[in-house]
Amino acid sequence: MAHPVLGLEKAILLSLVLLAAGLLVRGIPSTGMLLAGTVVGMSGLAICNVAMPSFIRVHFAHRTSLMTALYTVTMTTGATVVAVLIVPVAQQLGSPSAGVGAIGFLALGACLGFLPIALHAHRNAPAVKAGRVSPWPLLRTRTGLLITLGFTVQALLAYAVLSWFPYMLVTLGLTASEGGLMFGLMQLVSVPAGMALVAIGSRPRMQRTAFYLATVTMAAGVLSMLVLPVSWAPLTAVLLGFGLGIFPLVMVMISRSGRTTAETTALSTVAQSAGYLLATLGPFGMGLLHSATGSWTLPLVLLLAVALGQIAVGHLLTSLPKVPRRPEPHPREPQTAGPSALASTAEAQS
Repeated sequence: MAHPVLGLEKAILLSLVLLAAGLLVRGIPSTGMLLAGTVVGMSGLAICNVAMPSFIRVHFAHRTSLMTALYTVTMTTGATVVAVLIVPVAQQLGSPSAGVGAIGFLALGACLGFLPIALHAHRNAPAVKAGRVSPWPLLRTRTGLLITLGFTVQALLAYAVLSWFPYMLVTLGLTASEGGLMFGLMQLVSVPAGMALVAIGSRPRMQRTAFYLATVTMAAGVLSMLVLPVSWAPLTAVLLGFGLGIFPLVMVMISRSGRTTAETTALSTVAQSAGYLLATLGPFGMGLLHSATGSWTLPLVLLLAVALGQIAVGHLLTSLPKVPRRPEPHPREPQTAGPSALASTAEAQS
């Protein structure tokens, strides 16, 4: 975790600097620079992904749902727009590398836009740093395990679907342009779906309903691809797109978790670190099984099993008790912060 040393806002600023630098380096037409830029840029994204739930928790404590939805929808929309524009931009610049590098100027603009926030936070920083909570012992707590499991399952399903959906449609009989169109429809549906699910889940006693809507719809989408003819692809795209809207819902859960900002950051760290690592098994496993069997039946059956498991995980996630927020005092004299409730529980169970 970066922010107990740097401060939360400076950690985010650092992440944006790394992202901008990585993208600009990727613009250099060299395989080595492409790999180096990817490592640097993705390191920036990793820091930002972990820090954002805590940033929202600190600055928008009473509007976590709204700001998390805004953050995730903006991220998804930006990624979609860039994916659409990158090829025309590269053609205009006469080089694929230059097109990739041009994206770095967007990240550079984000750095400049966030700089005043980081400077203001630096000038008004408390004399005492917030206590650090080790993330990995949280996996021995029910809250930490369920949040990590929920994030992992949704990420695995998302990676598998996003990686293979258009190609599956092409192998099943659609043209490449039709497959791309269905992929675009799925992405388009996921944006308002995420907003709708967060809006539903933010209402009293409606969080479980929102999770059921997302998880059951995702399972229905995978099932429709398994049993319906390819001519029903628009329905499948809509169902899968709605199911992908669970991502902001899970991020809201992370933003609201923990008694303190340090606990929220620790849970975000362990959930996303373990989740993204294990989620890579989704697209890799589907491709491997398809190559071994020459069919999409077994990969889709296993993906359906994961989607059904996500329903159970969502049910358990929404049964977690609401964690009261603990005041975070700033004593005048430096002192070592005591362990958080979740971390203490984890250590006691070890």
